[in-house]
Amino acid sequence: MKRQSEQIRHMTEREVLFHLYLTQALLLAAAGIASLLLFDGAEWRRLWRFAADDVLIYGVGGAAAVLAVEFWAMRCLPNDWYDDGGVNEKIFRRRSVPHIVFLCALIALAEEWLFRGVVQTHGGLWAASAIFALLHVRYLEKWFLFLLVVLLSLFLGVLYEQTGSLWVPVTAHFLIDVVLALEIRLHRGMEERE
Repeated sequence: MKRQSEQIRHMTEREVLFHLYLTQALLLAAAGIASLLLFDGAEWRRLWRFAADDVLIYGVGGAAAVLAVEFWAMRCLPNDWYDDGGVNEKIFRRRSVPHIVFLCALIALAEEWLFRGVVQTHGGLWAASAIFALLHVRYLEKWFLFLLVVLLSLFLGVLYEQTGSLWVPVTAHFLIDVVLALEIRLHRGMEERE
């Protein structure tokens, strides 16, 4: 873990962004291939059933609840508990708002399709959450961040189980990521003005 953190610290923002895009492309490919192998057309369409009420209540409401807890914890807990080695800052601090929105949409879609749509549907909530948490390997050396990722994954999985629609965890995941990414960008902008 220390070696990975050290490698990331020495990478440029461009290299970190490249690896992010590569990872998301691999997750999308895995989700697409697994979907072709594991679902018939009707089953796959059911995963993507869109119900505006569910998206608003569970997706947007769930994201708001997570963000409220997240911002409360950021104010009350030591800063080093949230230190991910600067990865998120390298990804988001210099991105334009449209690029941040695009990145967060890509991440939410790729990760939720694979982990909720494929893994959770065929392997269960705990398997999906364990694999999702391990994907965020850089957090293994930070117990608090790792705990947050595990809890978030379980929460997104429960939202999916409650609604049966991938649009709900995709929406929640997107909103959580985009608000936190914009906070990183805004925080950087404020520091540069000082």
